[in-house]
Amino acid sequence: MAKSCCQTPEPDNSAQNNPQWRRILWVAMLANLAMFLVEIFAGIAADSRSLQADALDFFGDAANYAVSLGVAGMTLAWRARAALLKAASMLAFGLGVLGFALHGLIIGANPEPQTMGLVGALALLVNVAVAVLLFRFRGGDANMRSVWLCSRNDAIGNVAVIVAAIGVFGTGSAWPDLLVAAIMALLAIWSSAEVFAQARRELASG
Repeated sequence: MAKSCCQTPEPDNSAQNNPQWRRILWVAMLANLAMFLVEIFAGIAADSRSLQADALDFFGDAANYAVSLGVAGMTLAWRARAALLKAASMLAFGLGVLGFALHGLIIGANPEPQTMGLVGALALLVNVAVAVLLFRFRGGDANMRSVWLCSRNDAIGNVAVIVAAIGVFGTGSAWPDLLVAAIMALLAIWSSAEVFAQARRELASG
């Protein structure tokens, strides 16, 4: 293999000033805010921990996209600092969702699979569309990579919510919903470590 999958990509500084990059960030931010509102109400109504976790992820991603818009065009050092902030938020999200899933396990939950499946499918369509728009920018600096990872994780999370809905429907148990919420949390924690490591390397070389 010519390049390791863990190799730090060369930062694409020109892309930071690309008007298309900024437009895509605006689209991604507004789409994530809209889906946060849809999923938080649907998650509460359906008593679904995985939907509620995904809703919080949408909100966190919208904030991350706003940060990326704020630092676009700045020096690599400032973009790396912004990436560190986003890595911290991804870590906080992951730990929070783990606690949320544990809370559901302790007090009990009765998720409604039909709502989970329908809203999860809608969220998947939105996130796949955003991921396609962001795909060409996935190999940039830590800030751009964090945006791509957020979008990728969201799409994976949406597929997991749909699988959880099928599992809840088939078993009549809340376990699939709680398990998916925990998996989403671990994915966020893993991605935060990736972004943190790359941002630290960029600051060190800055």
